[in-house]
Formats: sequence, structure tokens, C-alpha cells
Amino acid sequence: MTLQQLKYVIEIANRGSMNEAAKRLFISQPSLSNAIKDLEEELQITIFERSNKGIVLSKDGAEFLAYARQVIEQAELLEGRYLNAKPSPQHFSVSTQHYAFAVNAFVNLVREYGQDEYELALRETKTHEIIQDVKSQRSEIGILYLNEFNSKVINRLLKDANLKFTSLFTAKPHIFISIHNPLAKQSIVTVEQLQHYPYLSFEQGEFNSFHFSEEILSTLSHPKSIRVNDRATLFNLLIGLNGYTISTGVLSADLNGNEIIPVPLDIEETIHVGWISHQNAALSKLASAYIEALHAAIAE
Repeated sequence: MTLQQLKYVIEIANRGSMNEAAKRLFISQPSLSNAIKDLEEELQITIFERSNKGIVLSKDGAEFLAYARQVIEQAELLEGRYLNAKPSPQHFSVSTQHYAFAVNAFVNLVREYGQDEYELALRETKTHEIIQDVKSQRSEIGILYLNEFNSKVINRLLKDANLKFTSLFTAKPHIFISIHNPLAKQSIVTVEQLQHYPYLSFEQGEFNSFHFSEEILSTLSHPKSIRVNDRATLFNLLIGLNGYTISTGVLSADLNGNEIIPVPLDIEETIHVGWISHQNAALSKLASAYIEALHAAIAE
């Protein structure tokens, strides 16, 4: 096993394609495939599972990748210390539900650890895709919530994918509304009071099950309902249509301005927001730093 082979594994995982990785590594695809095949035979494991749809990391491969990244990070530190080598671009990806604190933490991560070169990714995406991204190591960290309604289904998916959930914080349900909404003057609102206003939620695509909804109370019927794909559109509709959405109540004035406010929702529910990662894989330096940034952003 060589450092070069470890770098190959990391590049393939980052690109999600043997062909794209070969282009980035300036070698032929057959040479890259043979190098990975030799490594798999030496270790007696399957690192990448191949199909007509492409390649994905196996369960063993995801664990191996975490260790490979640590080894390469340490090797680059040695090279930088003793050979004055140019550090390689840093890689880190996170997939998340639509939370402002996750964006704030990402901004702070880049400000503190960004070098001249880095390749980072922040994916605000659908719940099912978050789990798949972390399972396939497209993202090292995923951020989502659990509650009494969805936890059985989500936890089963996490277990099947060899992922674990680590809590960040618990919250009581709130609605996000415009400061001009008539409900903005109330200290708490009921579900019945919301019936006259448009309900805004995030589209979940083909996995549009109630259990994958980003909003609690997903089984309730709404006379007026609008689905969107991104947070900016949702917030514009909150203001323009006096709509509402249901969330944790954690909001960032720095990112979202002062036009949107949280108001407590009068319902007995608890939302557990946390991050998911591979069960047996150690976190990279940037992933650990991002977790610290998440806690700082939430505390603010």
C-alpha cells in the first residue's frame, strides 16, 4: 500500500467517478482502475462497488477512506514541515437541511481554515439525499432533525447505512413569519390560527414521504400550501405572501435580515437537531472544526 494509492482512493471518492478522478490525477482510467484493484486485493476488501450507474463506496470502503484521509493529512504536514512542499487543497463537504446556523458555521470554517486553495461543498438538500451523501462519503457530515414521528424511519435508514446521529441541540417548535404578519405581535400561536395563511415547506422530490419532511406536523392538511426548493425563495414568500413555515426557532439575522422572526408554536413537540457521520470513521480535521463551528453558531 502506498500514499499514491491512498490519494487515488480519496480523489475517486471526492469526484464520485473513476473517469473524472483520472482526469484530475492526470493518469489513464485503466491505470487508476488497476491501482485500486491492486489495493483491494492486497487489503482483501472491496473499497468501491461498481455498477452500471457508476461507483460508490462500500461499507468497508467508507471506513478505509476515513483512515486514508488521516494518513494523507499527516503526510502533507510532514512534507510541508521538512520539504517546504505546497499544501494540497483542503477537501470537506457537508449536506444539510435548510438551517441558517449550518451556513454560519460553514462561513466561519472557511474564514479560519481556508488556504489559498480549497475545495469545499455546502449542500442544502433533501432529507433522503443527506443520508445518501454521507453514506457514499460525498459528504463527511450531514445535518438533520429527529422527532417522535420520524425517528423510527430515519434511525432505521441510518443503521442500514452504518451511520450514527449525534445531537446538537433540542428545540421547541416555532413558526417563521414576516414581521408584517398579523401573528407577529403574538407571544405564541396555535395551529388553528395558522389556517388562514399559506404554509411553506421544502420539496422532497421522489422521497416525498411525511417522514422525510423538514417540517414537523407534516401529516396535517393545509388549505393553502406551497412547496419550494431553496431557503431564499421560502423567505421571500414568507414576506410577500404572509406565509409561514415550521422550524426550530433558530434564526440568523446576519444571513436572513430582520424581516423574518420566530414565534413559538403552541404544541407539545420536541425537535432534536444533530449531525450524522459514519459509525466507525474518525472525523477529518475540517469536519471536527466544522462541528465546533456549529456549536458556536448555535450558541450565538
